[in-house]
Amino acid sequence: MPVIYIAASETIGGLDGGPEHMDTTYDSQLVKAPSAWGAVTCLSLLTFVLVASEFMPVSLLTPIANELAISEGQAGQAISVSGFFAVVTSLFGNALLSRLDRRTVVLFYTAVLVVSGLAITFAPNYLVFMLGRALIGVSIGGFWSLSTAILARIVPSADLPKAIAMLQGGTAFASVIAAPLGSFLGA
Repeated sequence: MPVIYIAASETIGGLDGGPEHMDTTYDSQLVKAPSAWGAVTCLSLLTFVLVASEFMPVSLLTPIANELAISEGQAGQAISVSGFFAVVTSLFGNALLSRLDRRTVVLFYTAVLVVSGLAITFAPNYLVFMLGRALIGVSIGGFWSLSTAILARIVPSADLPKAIAMLQGGTAFASVIAAPLGSFLGA
């Protein structure tokens, strides 16, 4: 960690009424750069939610089909539509949003994820359900195209492999737990 020194000079009145200068220097024990690991943990949790949201319907195709009065094949297209929109967004989405601060863009993709989850949860018909799945694809594609670049900016280069491992840990955990959790919740 780099040592940060902050020097300040103040003029205070001396004992004889004349100006006296006092220099203050802080060392790294007193002033430290804020840690980025909280942000890395949040990105890992967001990765978990995105991947779990993407794969959970795999184990719920029959209940989804029954609820929306569609075939299981049509319900299965929900998986494909999110993948299609994820690819399109990863290729073009961030180019359209490149003038915005990355934090704002990640918050935008998170808001799209929330809207998507609400649309999917309360979908009265197939069209709203598919629109929700398309929106989750937008969120997934946008986030994945930014995530590593964000990590590279917020952690020191020596810690980047650890940060990427934490990010991918969210993916691995969601891949393992999403389908069984969906089966449990759908039962």
